[in-house]
Formats: sequence, C-alpha cells, structure tokens
Amino acid sequence: MYQSWKWIVPCLAIFLFSSQALAADQAQRAEVAKEKAEALEQAVVTEGKDISPPNSLIITKPGVQAVDPTGRGPLEDAITCLARAIYWEARGESVATMEAVADVVINRLGHEGFPETVCEVVRQGGEQGSCQFSWWCDGRMDHAENEQAYATAKEISRRALNGQLPDRIDGALYFHQRQISPGWGRNFIKTNQIGDLVFYKLREGVAP
Repeated sequence: MYQSWKWIVPCLAIFLFSSQALAADQAQRAEVAKEKAEALEQAVVTEGKDISPPNSLIITKPGVQAVDPTGRGPLEDAITCLARAIYWEARGESVATMEAVADVVINRLGHEGFPETVCEVVRQGGEQGSCQFSWWCDGRMDHAENEQAYATAKEISRRALNGQLPDRIDGALYFHQRQISPGWGRNFIKTNQIGDLVFYKLREGVAP
C-alpha cells in the first residue's frame, strides 16, 4: 500500500501542475485576443470596416475560444459582447444568419450615427430602456446556455473583427424577425432576408 502512495502523490502533483499551466495558457491567449479585438474595433471606427488588418492583429481560433469559455463572463470586451449578441439574436438560426447579425454590429461600429465600441453598440438604448438589441433589455440572464452555439458565435465574432466575413446584407444597420412588420421598416431599404431575419439599410438623407 505504501508503494502505491509513492506513485500516486507524484502523479497528482504532475496533474495539478499541468492543469495550472493549461489555465495560465488559456488566460494568456484570451488576454491577447481581447487586446487585438480592441485594436481592431477602433480600426473599424477610424478607417472603415473594409480595412485589412496586419497579421499581427489577426485573432486566432484558439485565442477567441479562450475568451469567456463558459458563456457566463461579464460583457466588458469586444469579443464577448459581439458573441453574446450573435448568440441571443440568432442562436437557433443558420451560420449565415448569425454572420449577418455580426455584420450589423460591425456596420454600426463604422457608422457615425452609432457608438464607437462593440459593447456600446450592443448596449445602446439600455440607459433609456429602449434597447437596439432586444435581448439586452429583456430582464433575463444573459449567460449563454448552449456551449456549441456559443462557440460558433465566438468564431463568427473572430472572423467579423478580423474583417473576414462576406457582406451578405449590403451595409445593413437594422434587422427584425420576418414574422413582424415594424413601422420603421418603410423608412429604410430592405437589403436581404436571411433565415428568419430581414435586414435594412438607410435611405439617403434618413438619420439612424
């Protein structure tokens, strides 16, 4: 029995050390991804969303997936805010629909009529109780519950911030579910319908 414990103790120590090293590596990857996302969102504001970021700013797949792995973190960085918006607005839709929601956020980020960070875009209107994105004001917890869908949302966030998403919605800034007909829709130009969502851009001379 004593001989068995002689082997178990070193094995436990190795396991604990490996776990700590893995956690530290994940945290470092997440921090690097967050820093790059912050630089990329500001590049969209100052230079436009069609910029090609340098390789040094490209967010990697391991980096983005290391950010908020449980979907329960605070909404305080670009990746988490964008991923959570994609998740709650289109988690049951196709990847193309989820990408289109990401495009709306990025389009707003680069438009003078909207805030200058992803998180501010996502939270806009909350201070007046009339949110631009309904999930932010619905009074429910904002934690992501479906791990696979949230991982997909984070990967789409990564590609959106890297400027790697196709423009499926022709610069649209707004969308709604196809089952409803909001009055504001006739003031804008319909650009596309993807899945259950209908997308619109501004008419010339119409303020956002």
